[in-house]
Amino acid sequence: MRKPKLSNAKQAQVLTPAKDLATLEAELAEQEDHLENTVLRLSDYLTAVDMVIKQTFDHRVWVKAEIRNLSSKGGHYYFELAEKDDDGKVVASCRGNLWRFKAARVLAKFERATGMPLDRDLTVLLKVSAGFHAQYGFSLTIEDIDPSYTLGDLARQYAQMVDRLTGEGLLTLNQQFPTPFDIEHVLVIAPEKAAGLGDFQADADRLAEAGACHFHYHHATFQGNHAPAEIREAIVNAQQQFHDTYGRLPDLLVIIRGGGAVGDLAYLNDYELAALVAEQPVPVWVGIGHERDKVILDEVAHTSFDTPSKVIAAIRLHLAQLVTQTLQYQSQIKQATQRQLNMAEQRAERQLSQIQAQTTGQLTALQKDSNHAWLSIQQSAQRQVKQAARQTAELNTQIQAASYQQLSIASTYSNNHRKAIMHSTQQQLTQAQRNSEHLRDIVLLHRPSRILKQGYALLTDEKDKQTLTSRTQLHNEQMVHIVLKDGKAKAQIMDVKAT
Repeated sequence: MRKPKLSNAKQAQVLTPAKDLATLEAELAEQEDHLENTVLRLSDYLTAVDMVIKQTFDHRVWVKAEIRNLSSKGGHYYFELAEKDDDGKVVASCRGNLWRFKAARVLAKFERATGMPLDRDLTVLLKVSAGFHAQYGFSLTIEDIDPSYTLGDLARQYAQMVDRLTGEGLLTLNQQFPTPFDIEHVLVIAPEKAAGLGDFQADADRLAEAGACHFHYHHATFQGNHAPAEIREAIVNAQQQFHDTYGRLPDLLVIIRGGGAVGDLAYLNDYELAALVAEQPVPVWVGIGHERDKVILDEVAHTSFDTPSKVIAAIRLHLAQLVTQTLQYQSQIKQATQRQLNMAEQRAERQLSQIQAQTTGQLTALQKDSNHAWLSIQQSAQRQVKQAARQTAELNTQIQAASYQQLSIASTYSNNHRKAIMHSTQQQLTQAQRNSEHLRDIVLLHRPSRILKQGYALLTDEKDKQTLTSRTQLHNEQMVHIVLKDGKAKAQIMDVKAT
């Protein structure tokens, strides 16, 4: 283009509005040669552009766009709108304005229909008209927003997320974990100082004070575009810190958020967050504080609850059932032990009676045999003495010698026989004493005081007169005594359940 002559600046022509785009193009084509040498003021040129846009785009149309940014000033709302291709690359963008006199009505209608405020990163269907200002450039004036389109787009995104998680095997991955047998350590991810967290902690603190369960709290923001990233970071950091401290995994991961605006739930429908929750190495319990609407975390979690209060209630119920089951096992062990003790005591008493009866009978028989033998010896000796006395005097010496010899032999035999009898009797008495001591030791090993020292306890009624062995002897608010090895404790029955 040749350098224009400044002397012709005063004679610069100003374009007039064309009736339509074809007419304007024709007139511009006719004047093209003249315009090459014409100098226009910028305002004149932009005014012509404005007239072309108004003349050509003087009607309202529905336009689909994504809100990249949104700000407000003086009741007016200023948009940055964009269109992206399948790779997420921006292929078109412009500014949009929602003026104050329409903003309240349009935004209120959108929030009533969707349950969420208009915000960035939402895809919306806008009714717009084109506008151009010589100073501020091109922009779209927003006349209305169709909330049904946004709801449909959110539903479509949710369904796509569910399909993707299902295809990757993540949707039910965490649900394959069994419920923990004992819940000792729980990681809790929640917004800091939230009302739902306060409700959760009210019961959680009581469990912690009783030593039943320990809770480890980590905080993150649960609304806004940065919420999914913060929650993911909190989960990763919580798991790492717990493993560094305890050298193992927690028993449970809990994600809770109290009640709030329904629109806040949309921030939790994030694929990366859902995938991280699904891949956790422990069961994940979720209580997002809603009753009707679901978020993607409810789909992938091990167990989903309506509110944080129901999450802690489930933990409390699980621990209570575990304690009840343990007490039932303890009662069964106690009853079995008592039966074994009774049977052992009865067997010991029967065996001791049998041994005593056998020993007494044997002693009596031995005593009779000894007395009979001694009497027989005496009688034989007396007969021999009388026979020797009747013999002639010539044989007196021989008879006396023979008698003395016979008496000596008889005496020796009698002494030896009596010693043998006494020795046998003493051995049987010693063996009977050993058997009695062995049975006494068995009885002592199973006595109640020793059982108590091994960690078992007895349960008696409030007056300490009756041993309680069955749940049928218990009722709520009943006062009982717990007998331990070194004392007693008084307790109140809170709940009685059948196995």
